[in-house]
Amino acid sequence: MHLKKAANWSKKQDHLLFRFISALGIALFLTTFANAETIAPREAAQNIGSYETVEGVVSQVSKSRGGTTFINFGGRFPNHVFYAVIFKKYAHKFQSLDRLVGKSVAISGTIDLYKGKPQIILFSPDQIVQR
Repeated sequence: MHLKKAANWSKKQDHLLFRFISALGIALFLTTFANAETIAPREAAQNIGSYETVEGVVSQVSKSRGGTTFINFGGRFPNHVFYAVIFKKYAHKFQSLDRLVGKSVAISGTIDLYKGKPQIILFSPDQIVQR
C-alpha cells in the first residue's frame, strides 16, 4: 500500500516538474524572441540569405489573382523596400492581415531576393508579431 502511494506521489512530482520545465522553456523562448535584434525594412537587402527579424510599419497588404498575399513595407507596390509573401497554400493559416496596415510589425524568416526586392516567405502566423 505504501509503495503504491509513493509511486503515485512520484508520478505527480514528475508531472509537476515536467510542467514547470516546459513553462520555463516557453518563457525563455518568448523572451529571447521578443528581445531579438531587429533590422529595418531598408536594411533587408544587405542581409540576403540570413535569418532575420525585419520590423517596420506595414504600408500595404494585397492579394494577387492567384491568391498570393503580399505585406509591403516602406511604401506601396511598386515602391516598397521589403515585403513578406504568403502563398495560397498557406493563406488559410493567416487571419485578418488587412488590420496590419499602419501598424508596426516584425516579420521573421530567411531573407531572399526576388525581382530585385528583399522578401521573407511566410509559412506560419508565428512569423508575424504585431508590436
